[in-house]
Amino acid sequence: MRVAMHQPHYLPWLGLIDKIDRCDLFVVLDHVQYERRGWQNRNYIASKSGPVLLSVPVIQRSRNERIMDKLINNDQPWREKHRRTLAEHAYRGAPFFDRFGKDCLSLYDTEWERLIDLSMATTRMLLTGFGITTPIVHASELGDFPGQKSELLAQICAKVGATVMLSGDGARDYVDQGLFQRYGIGVEWQNFQHPEYPQQGRGKDGFLPRMAALDLLMNVGPDGLGLLRAARAPTAGD
Repeated sequence: MRVAMHQPHYLPWLGLIDKIDRCDLFVVLDHVQYERRGWQNRNYIASKSGPVLLSVPVIQRSRNERIMDKLINNDQPWREKHRRTLAEHAYRGAPFFDRFGKDCLSLYDTEWERLIDLSMATTRMLLTGFGITTPIVHASELGDFPGQKSELLAQICAKVGATVMLSGDGARDYVDQGLFQRYGIGVEWQNFQHPEYPQQGRGKDGFLPRMAALDLLMNVGPDGLGLLRAARAPTAGD
């Protein structure tokens, strides 16, 4: 049983969607510390003039706040800004805007209080669009885990019955594979390869990688999942 884990992201990028698609169960790490100036509350979309960063304003309280407790600052008119940018400057006229634009833009009808609820709504919207049905659980729902770093991840894997953890390549420097072995869990590396695809208004030489996965959905639709899978290198295990 292959399990993957990651912090929730607003409008997640393709690497996270790929990780969810590759595993048998995805665990949302909502109980860990919120990362300031990270990617949990923002991402890029491709507009007609280039990348545009969409950021959700959050309320800064303690540096030790957990992701699941992070509140959105709704005193700022961010929802209308994001809705207008997506509809008017990015994806209106894209091949699949008529099919998925309504579901995307309707997310901004809700005044979200917690960042995690918004992040997971954007994630589930994308998974539904691509036809990905991987079960998802939140770490906060699984109980308390006393471990830190690699041991925390190994304890979560053991809790859900994993035999393999699928990890992003950026974690190679801190994942202790020996510790996972003591829990009876193997480690595989995602080795993510970014696909190229037609982007509205951009030639091949102008392709913008690492945009929110919404970009692939709006430009290619559900068939984008096939492009994502076709671009994969073999999953690597050391």
